[in-house]
Amino acid sequence: MKKNLFTFRFIALGILTGLVNGLFGSGGGTVLILGLLFILDIEQHKAHATAISVILPLAIVSTFIYLSNGIIAWDITKQIIIGGIIGGYIGAKLLSKIPEKYLRKIFALFMIVASVRMVF
Repeated sequence: MKKNLFTFRFIALGILTGLVNGLFGSGGGTVLILGLLFILDIEQHKAHATAISVILPLAIVSTFIYLSNGIIAWDITKQIIIGGIIGGYIGAKLLSKIPEKYLRKIFALFMIVASVRMVF
């Protein structure tokens, strides 16, 4: 019975993650990290790495839908992809080197700054 509850939680968290990511073009990973940490009690490093792994298929699906609607700015996208690949590589290498207590604080600070910028 407990396995079914976990499966339901995982699927529900996946639906919420996909909805947020598809609707806003970002934020799904943030929702997923928080869900993995606080609902499913996954350790911080695993939550971040899992979120990144899950976002790729979500981004691919969303991209195809955005493509069919013709709303991607390719001139900007191509340039950002280059920087994103470099940053993603560096970030993935750094993740295992940052202690959990600092990773949690860095993530929280990022969330606060992003929230304040969105409101104002």
